[in-house]
Amino acid sequence: MDPIHKKIPVLIHNGKPVCESLVIVLYIDEAWNDKSPLLPSNPYQRAQARMITGFSSIKEVWTTKGEELKAAKKEFLETYNILEGELGDKPYFGGERLGYVGLTLIPFYTWFYFIKTIGCFKIEAQCPKIVAWAKRCMQKETIAKILPDQKKVYELLGQFRKRAWFGVD
Repeated sequence: MDPIHKKIPVLIHNGKPVCESLVIVLYIDEAWNDKSPLLPSNPYQRAQARMITGFSSIKEVWTTKGEELKAAKKEFLETYNILEGELGDKPYFGGERLGYVGLTLIPFYTWFYFIKTIGCFKIEAQCPKIVAWAKRCMQKETIAKILPDQKKVYELLGQFRKRAWFGVD
């Protein structure tokens, strides 16, 4: 049903496809925002939320080694320190409740064990606010039951990492 990339996920609403995960989340927020919108009402805050979701730096950590891994680790920590600044002392990026930013970033928490192991650094020590936020998110049943266990993600990513097409042992 994805007319362009022929990929999933695809949301079918009123017989029309909406494609790409983040686009689907934004569509849902706009189509059914009468109760509790995911994005702030202020245009600047909405733009900031959309910009923050572009942060990640995870792929570079798990697909590199040696000096490249050191650089990827540095970039990862710089990115997550910026995210810590955005989070501040709020329980969630959106303030008092989980919103768009949290929904788009929380899946990366399942990769933290892998990153900690491969990157040889403790995310908890470097980004305590992010880890505390992620644990708060994981206390929500709707989040906890859909995200995979970190050790299962570690095993899967380890298998991918060993494949020749990544060129990493």
